[in-house]
Amino acid sequence: MSARLSGAAAAEQLVALDPAFAPVVAWAGPFRARTRNPDGPFGALARSIVFQQLAGRAAAAIHGRFRALFDGQLVPEDVLALPEAQLRAAGLSAAKTASIRDLAAKVADGTVPLDRLRRLGDEEIIERLRTVRGIGRWTAEMFLIFELGRMDVWPVDDLGVRNGFALVQRLPVAPTAKELLPAGDRYRPLRSVAAWYCWQAVHLARGQDPP
Repeated sequence: MSARLSGAAAAEQLVALDPAFAPVVAWAGPFRARTRNPDGPFGALARSIVFQQLAGRAAAAIHGRFRALFDGQLVPEDVLALPEAQLRAAGLSAAKTASIRDLAAKVADGTVPLDRLRRLGDEEIIERLRTVRGIGRWTAEMFLIFELGRMDVWPVDDLGVRNGFALVQRLPVAPTAKELLPAGDRYRPLRSVAAWYCWQAVHLARGQDPP
């Protein structure tokens, strides 16, 4: 049911589950996390690998050069056909080059079945994606929320979610991932919505503009 909710309805239901979210919901407005990549799921995952552990501008520049190597839709077969040296020349490190090629290989051989991924459950998707070099649980969870639009993901390893949860609940210290995990049960089946507003709480505390 939650997957068909509008952003406004999802926000309203979250506040009904926990009124502590009301101030940040009023500031940020309706829930709107879904940002599909124009290159589809494969492009979204490749981009996430490029952006890992890099500052935004540097990552965007490298991703732009990487994407310029290919015409049309980004597909695994084209990545595998391109010499590693060209990927490296675009600015990708050896580790990121290996990760993107491993992603392409696992998509091509069906280990990561992007063509039917939307029919799989969240945990199965996470486990499939974690077989790819350089993709951990956090990256897989971001993919679920922002690319697939899954509404019940609770990324407790994300520092922003933990800090935002502490702000919303007025806790003196941010909870650990282990402490935050059971706290999310209150927000089922809208844990992605709760996580998104935790991120917004951090932006609000920093004096940033609403999203």
